[in-house]
Amino acid sequence: MNTQTNTTSEQDTATQIFAGALVLADGSVFEGEFIGAQPQGKPFSGEVVFNTSLTGYQEVISDPSYAGQIVSFTYPHIGNYGVTDLDQESNGSYVRGIIVRDLARRDSNWRSQGSLEQYLIENNIGGLGGLDTRRLTRILRDVGAMPGAFGPIEGPNSFDLAELKQAASDEPGTDGIDLVEQVTCSEPYTVGSGSKNVVAYDYGIKKSILNQLANFATVTVVPANWTAEQCLELSPDGVFLSNGPGDPREVPYAVETVKQLLGKVPIFGICLGHQILCLAIGGTISKLPYGHHGANHPLRNELTGEVEITSQNHNFAVEKDSIEGVAEITHINLNDGVCEGLRLKDGSAFSVQHHPEASPGPHDSAYLFIQFKEMMN
Repeated sequence: MNTQTNTTSEQDTATQIFAGALVLADGSVFEGEFIGAQPQGKPFSGEVVFNTSLTGYQEVISDPSYAGQIVSFTYPHIGNYGVTDLDQESNGSYVRGIIVRDLARRDSNWRSQGSLEQYLIENNIGGLGGLDTRRLTRILRDVGAMPGAFGPIEGPNSFDLAELKQAASDEPGTDGIDLVEQVTCSEPYTVGSGSKNVVAYDYGIKKSILNQLANFATVTVVPANWTAEQCLELSPDGVFLSNGPGDPREVPYAVETVKQLLGKVPIFGICLGHQILCLAIGGTISKLPYGHHGANHPLRNELTGEVEITSQNHNFAVEKDSIEGVAEITHINLNDGVCEGLRLKDGSAFSVQHHPEASPGPHDSAYLFIQFKEMMN
């Protein structure tokens, strides 16, 4: 009887639910149920964006590119297949919080090593469930990504709506901030044992990208602030510029490094690396209203005419006219015409805005890693 009573008590504690709320910087209020880790003295805050992926929530949450952001999932059921170490994209989780319509009460999958909510607690990530994510998405789509703050509004560690509104107003978002320095590695490390020697700049690199490169290369991952001189001392066959969070205009040290590497070694960039390459060749970057976040974005390969379905995660984009004469556009987003890829006229470097490693997402663009290998040959 004592065992039965203790089990019931533990279940009651584990399932105790408190109301929570999200307040956007424009004053919009959304109420739901607080989930995940408890706040530590202040509300959770960040730039609120929406992601349209149907699966891959763990890969999204553990992607360093989401540093500084609160991610709202448009797909209604999140957490139904649990979490596993195999799907982790980094050694930590940099997302500021998550918002879901329906958090699965139990996980059901042979790969699962635990529930999503327990994962949130272990990684100090707060969240809100039971929210009207359709209404939230419509606001962000019409007005654009904006700062927000959330937390419990009842029970221990709770906040009132005025405190959440103030936290949302104080949140700077991702503009004008160097978020790369928060996610890059502190020391170089090596992955893989392939025949090619690749130096990968870590602006927030994903493990799935490293796995792709390791198929044919010995990859030395280096901090974002490594100089071109330090890089060339490793005698690389090629240099990879990784994905990462935030405003590419706030990492001038990375842009300067790429300028000095151009023409000396083949270069391949993805996501933030694509934007940094653009700046290095004299192009300009602008911020999109609400960005591209999802695993179902169509684009056209301008070199082949083929349509590819891609995984994307970015708030900034290359202005097409700014690279005219220096690079050719290789890929175009079919939703809004944004530049999704470029190739330098001299053939020394190329980059794409989308994620060919596809974690999560389709594998239509995986051929780009083979192109990089062939380029080094």
